[in-house]
Amino acid sequence: MSRPFQTQSEKSPNPDGQGSDHQRSDQLPPEFSPEQRRLLLRIAHEAIDAIVSGREWRDVPPSLGGVDEPRGVFTTLYLDHELRGCVGYAAPVTPLYRAVAETARSAAFEDARFLPVTRDEAHKLEISLSVLSRLFSIPADAVEVGRHGLVISDGSRRGLLLPQVPMEHGWNRETFLEQTCRKAGLPQDAWRKGASIEAFTAEVFSDEGVEIS
Repeated sequence: MSRPFQTQSEKSPNPDGQGSDHQRSDQLPPEFSPEQRRLLLRIAHEAIDAIVSGREWRDVPPSLGGVDEPRGVFTTLYLDHELRGCVGYAAPVTPLYRAVAETARSAAFEDARFLPVTRDEAHKLEISLSVLSRLFSIPADAVEVGRHGLVISDGSRRGLLLPQVPMEHGWNRETFLEQTCRKAGLPQDAWRKGASIEAFTAEVFSDEGVEIS
């Protein structure tokens, strides 16, 4: 199975005062219905609750269609509106519903930046899912802020940032490319010097916008 990525979605001030080429990802038509979104968010919550309750999560394919094809996905956890964990699969390595469960558990209990989620915290988490398209090569000048997520790699170094990250930070295209290089542990100008640039789109939805009960 592919190694999961850790990423971040904290909000912070605009680091360079630029942001003229922003485009909003919510202009894209939704792929997933409200019912599918509710199901996937419920699976994420149930996978975390199973761990803190000391029981196994039942890996049973849902009867609702459209969530059993392999897809990349990132699960982001928030507690009191603060980041509490984010882990995902950039590649479509397993059926989407299972990838949601696995990344939710990893975000809750294996994100090295945080202590494991407690039982009390588990019931207060807000979950956001970012379901990814397949990766595709892209020239730097075709990257659209707010539409594309990025993966930049060179040798064994590889960094990924989700489409919503530059929007939250107020980055323009060049800053987005630089920060993805930084995430990979590369020089910030590596994207100009031969590093591989790949993009993806993502459909993002969360508890805040979907009633899951």
